Amino acid sequence: MRKPNLGDAQLEVLRYIMDHHPVTVREVADHAARTQGLARTTILTVMERLREKRYLTRRKKEGVYHYSPTVSAGEVLQGMVKQFVEGTLQGAMSPFFAYLSKPGNVSDKEFDELKRLVDDLAEQRKESKEK
Repeated sequence: MRKPNLGDAQLEVLRYIMDHHPVTVREVADHAARTQGLARTTILTVMERLREKRYLTRRKKEGVYHYSPTVSAGEVLQGMVKQFVEGTLQGAMSPFFAYLSKPGNVSDKEFDELKRLVDDLAEQRKESKEK
């Protein structure tokens, strides 16, 4: 099932929760106050919107809600890339590939990972043609 888009603030909060779950609103709000100067009420609103969008779940423990992600960081990032390619690039991959081909846009480690992904894709395509 496709999840709704995330705003910048929602993405930042979700990343923090993914790295520290289960967490309370207070824990996230304390972090956001230190790093971004955001108020607790703002964080509560963001977290509840994330829960409504089904990115978070919460459980009550000793009278306090503890929030955890319902998706992995990889799933979130893949969804964002998909939305970018389908929405901004209108499904065309060539501008994305052109960006990657510019010097300095891809580290050696990222290049090796990209080669591995292309090899995996080639193998999947080969297997699907053989069926």
